[in-house]
Amino acid sequence: MNRFYSHTILLVLLMLKCSIYAQEQKAQNPILFADVPDMSIIRVDDTYYMSSTTMHLSPGVPIMKSKDLVNWELVNYAYDRLGEVDALNLKNGESAYGRGSWASCLRYHNERFYVFTFAATTGKTYVYSTDDIENGTWKVKSFEPSYHDITIHFDDDGKVYMIWGAGKLMIAELENDLSGVKKGTERVLIENASAPAGDNIMLGAEGSQLFKIDGKYYLFNITWPRGGMRTVLVHRADNINGPWEGRLALQDKGVAQGGLIDTPDGKWFSYLFRDYGSVGRIPYLVPVKWENGWPILGEDGKVPETLDLPPSEGLIPTIVASDEFKRSNKDPKLPLVWQWNHNPVDSLWSLNDRKGYLRLTTGRVDSTFVQARNTLTQRTIGPVCTGETALDISQMKEGDFAGLSLLQRNYGLVGVKFENGKKRIVMVTTENDKTKEQESVPLTQKEIYLKATCDFTHKKDIAQFYYSLDGKNWRSIGTPLKMSYTLPHFMGYRFGLFNYATAQTGGFVDFDYFRIKNELAEIN
Repeated sequence: MNRFYSHTILLVLLMLKCSIYAQEQKAQNPILFADVPDMSIIRVDDTYYMSSTTMHLSPGVPIMKSKDLVNWELVNYAYDRLGEVDALNLKNGESAYGRGSWASCLRYHNERFYVFTFAATTGKTYVYSTDDIENGTWKVKSFEPSYHDITIHFDDDGKVYMIWGAGKLMIAELENDLSGVKKGTERVLIENASAPAGDNIMLGAEGSQLFKIDGKYYLFNITWPRGGMRTVLVHRADNINGPWEGRLALQDKGVAQGGLIDTPDGKWFSYLFRDYGSVGRIPYLVPVKWENGWPILGEDGKVPETLDLPPSEGLIPTIVASDEFKRSNKDPKLPLVWQWNHNPVDSLWSLNDRKGYLRLTTGRVDSTFVQARNTLTQRTIGPVCTGETALDISQMKEGDFAGLSLLQRNYGLVGVKFENGKKRIVMVTTENDKTKEQESVPLTQKEIYLKATCDFTHKKDIAQFYYSLDGKNWRSIGTPLKMSYTLPHFMGYRFGLFNYATAQTGGFVDFDYFRIKNELAEIN
């Protein structure tokens, strides 16, 4: 080979390698490949805090912390239990799937943190507050009714404003003690907030987030033109009472709904999210420039793949994490990565009854997995992930079903059924509320190892279930689960540890561990 061409090829390869390395040293979109929708972000000095939506899960309204807008860790929840109505307790055939508490608004005012949220399930609007967002206890106030997609603004004149609604946006002042709406202050803020996106609108402007910057008010909303995609709108006014002028701010990849955040060194970003199939609604950041008093989102109107921010260090163990269930007597709690499917019955789970194990005991008879209480969950993550557990099933009772789930309306299960005096390893799929047992394998030993993999790459949305008798040699079971994001659940798929009774109560299983990896399992 000619020496000149040889050197040229080496130079090109070196430049390509340097380019790849440079990209790896930058943040990538999405910044969190996991279900973290309806974000509300604030900055206090050099620390960012973010709240999000987890609807029917308990505890609820997760609080996350970051120093760079990319690497986030769970630090708290605004509440342990939203309420005690039947829907939140999975009683009398009721459930809160896709409901519970929705889009929250996180604020910091006079050295106190506030989380505002609302729940149609209870018909109330909630105000949670604390002076220590990471370790403090939360005080709660509530009032009726449930105001949809609220944003709160503590103005310079001491007044507190609340904006809410869809399509037609409303505004009102709150009482000084935040106990409710001041009588006589409720009125229309913007009659048709969707107008900047045209007349043919499928989803009216909602998801309001209000900011005051350099004396001007900026109101962010999402709308969805029919035949188009989720779209960011921004309205601007010199006075909170208007008049307001609006613009279409971003229309790319369906990335929308969020607001503005600045960095200590003067950079601006818009935090938004994208519907990404069965993994859920995943957060993005887009750079913001200011032109003539307007925030200009994206790069040439597009959402960039990379950002001038530090790279992600991964979502394990700050957003999801493995758990060996080893605890001291003084530490009976679960890590923040775990959330219960609806309100748990605390007397029916334990980390101390058997050292190094999570025990789930049945307390009532249920007919379906989605109506069973005390399923312990945490997020799946993309682009791929694997969840694994091991359990002792020696104390199951006739009719019990226990194992590992991927929870959504069209759920998948792998576990052990105890029927007619015999135990079987089974894999179950569900579609349109109809369950089907795909495969069954006889089981005679008291321990079983279970695994589930999720592939969200390019919205492939395929899961596979496995079992092992020794924790080393694995076999697939059943059929691949085609995961699908459904509105009745309105949430990305979650790993779940479950045990429920169909005939009699009092049986229990002991989970030895739960381990999660951001890779697909290698099966022997």
